[in-house]
Amino acid sequence: MLEFSHDIHTHSVYSDGVGGIGDNIGAAEGRGLKLLGISDHSHYLTGRAFNRYIRDINRWKEEAEITVLAGIEANITHSGVDIAAGIVEKLDYVIASVHLWLSDPEEYVELVKIALLDENVDIIGHFGASFPHIGYPSEESLMEVIELAEANGKAFEISSRYRAPDVGFIRECIKRGVKLAFASDAHRPKDVGNVSWSEKVFKKAGGTREDLLFGEFL
Repeated sequence: MLEFSHDIHTHSVYSDGVGGIGDNIGAAEGRGLKLLGISDHSHYLTGRAFNRYIRDINRWKEEAEITVLAGIEANITHSGVDIAAGIVEKLDYVIASVHLWLSDPEEYVELVKIALLDENVDIIGHFGASFPHIGYPSEESLMEVIELAEANGKAFEISSRYRAPDVGFIRECIKRGVKLAFASDAHRPKDVGNVSWSEKVFKKAGGTREDLLFGEFL
């Protein structure tokens, strides 16, 4: 049983997931979560699609037995984070993730820095997921990322899907007061709440409820 039972990164049929909002909430309740975040991909949610998405989340959250938050997962590109104007105020949080396949880990870090300077971004998604494949940036670069997150009040998710970031990075976040959150990156209802690795590495790094972004709901 999870001690800090939450999952802030899940997808539904509103982007590339296969379950409805209600299906994800039902799965989260069945797993005993206290908090669920719905965070579909931003490039699917333009115009009326975004309005339907928010209405659906708000409708289901009224019936839910747990806390449900409306989020979005935006893409970090070389020209910035693709968050459409006028939607942030309707959301509880914004995740920004690198989805480009890059061959240079330092280029990856530079993209993340763009998001850390964006006032609309709250959380960096699956930081370092590609490092095992493309190589690791310097320790100096990693420290710059954490310092920038600290200075700008940003958080990092701990991704059970990608098992990233590593325990050393998480430990340094905790040391500097950078908030963290658990993430399954589920695309199917049956994967919602699969965050046991997130909690395990978080505890190994010395994390407590006070180090979690949404700790007040847990």
